[in-house]
Amino acid sequence: MKQYSYLVLLFLGISACQSDHREGQEQFRERQEAILERLNETDSSTAYTETEQPAIAEEERAATAETERNGQTATSGDKVIGIKDGDTIELLQNGQPVTVRLYGVDTPEKTQAYGQKAKQFTSDLVFDKHVRLIVENKDRYGRTVGTILLPDGRSLNEELVKNGYAWHYKAYSNDKNLANAEADARRFKRGLWQDANPVAPWDYRKEKKSTGSSTAPIPAGATKRTVYLCNSTGSGVYHLTADCYVLKRCKEEVIKTTEATAIREYQRRVDKTCSR
Repeated sequence: MKQYSYLVLLFLGISACQSDHREGQEQFRERQEAILERLNETDSSTAYTETEQPAIAEEERAATAETERNGQTATSGDKVIGIKDGDTIELLQNGQPVTVRLYGVDTPEKTQAYGQKAKQFTSDLVFDKHVRLIVENKDRYGRTVGTILLPDGRSLNEELVKNGYAWHYKAYSNDKNLANAEADARRFKRGLWQDANPVAPWDYRKEKKSTGSSTAPIPAGATKRTVYLCNSTGSGVYHLTADCYVLKRCKEEVIKTTEATAIREYQRRVDKTCSR
């Protein structure tokens, strides 16, 4: 009987210990949860920043590594202070202006169809913004040749070609991305590819150079007189008034300029239909 009583007491003691142990574990878990909850409430904003920053830093490292693998150098945070034309911009680096010629692309000349639109497209994307420059080399004019990365990571060079505002300059580039971008723009007739026979800017420059000596004489007062012209490859004239019915048929941009510029740079002659 005594042995049975001893076993009962031993069993009750063990059960009490186990119960106390479970209760202690439960209290410890509750205390931990309360502490974590207070920490989360206090540091929620900090935790967001700390999780975002490594991701941003990782993207920057990946971009830099990519340029290094291609044997290129990169700078960041350069502000665009000028747009010379669609494929040439001006950056501010260390307080000094730097002219950048976009690598692998050639936009229409300002006197060609889509020349002004290409310039405006570039301006809309980068003017007065901070961009990253990936340097390729220097050209014979001393300009820096490179790729411009937009604030969202896209390439300005590719965007120009993809949207039909530039040709892939294959004489100086074998970039497959640019080649594919031009193929897509041609297929979907974007931008300059809407024209039946768009003239490549390098051919246009060559033709203009060969015919430059036959430019018409500049009339007296032409540097001050305002004229209007249709920015189309099919037009060879300028108009003295903006309400000329011929000009109103223009499907491209109407450019307002001086008569001297219309003759020298655009190589236009006066339209005699509305000037009579």
